[in-house]
Amino acid sequence: MAEFILEGAPPVRVALRRSAQARRLSLRVSRLDGRVTLTMPRHVPEREAVAFVREKEMWLRRQLDCQTPVRRPAFGVTIPVLGDPLEITRGTGRTARVDAGCLVVPGGEDMLTARITAYLKLQARTRLREASDHYAKALGVSFGKITIRDTRSRWGSCTSDGNLMYSWRLVMAPEVVLDYVAAHEVAHLLEMNHSAAYWANVARVCPDYRRHRDWLRVHGQELHAWDFSR
Repeated sequence: MAEFILEGAPPVRVALRRSAQARRLSLRVSRLDGRVTLTMPRHVPEREAVAFVREKEMWLRRQLDCQTPVRRPAFGVTIPVLGDPLEITRGTGRTARVDAGCLVVPGGEDMLTARITAYLKLQARTRLREASDHYAKALGVSFGKITIRDTRSRWGSCTSDGNLMYSWRLVMAPEVVLDYVAAHEVAHLLEMNHSAAYWANVARVCPDYRRHRDWLRVHGQELHAWDFSR
């Protein structure tokens, strides 16, 4: 995928994506992470696409101004774990751990992000496995393997052969929200759709699913705003 930088304060990185299905130029700002993508029909030259973005610059910058600010782990910063705000503090040992309302991370700044990421992924895998087992038993189904990824477009998925995938960032959401996503995906083992019958199965094991689904719609971008790339 090509890209270009829209000059200004600040400069904006725009990804250019060609699509055989596209009939016109379409500019999109992701609500999850603020990524800017311009989808182009195959026959449109890049210079025309760049001119289109420049014409839409005021709209684009307004959209970006509404985005949740990027947050990065650092000592003294508060990060949510299962919905609880934990202050990141220095500690000893080899791995991060929760202690007395803090996320205690050994070592210095150079290993901080890697150790927090490892901790969150492990907790996500453990907690999502427990939730998936619970709802599979409640619905009388079984699943294959569980994969944990850092997905941007969805919080979870269920394949036709019974494998489950989840975003590990769910471990930062309230525990009931994580449970809802597990119930949502496990219920697809009965109905591979979003029919009334499917939602009835979700409601059977997670009666408050609408409230938890709405939480993700409103606050999901806050989870994606955390930058663990360093």
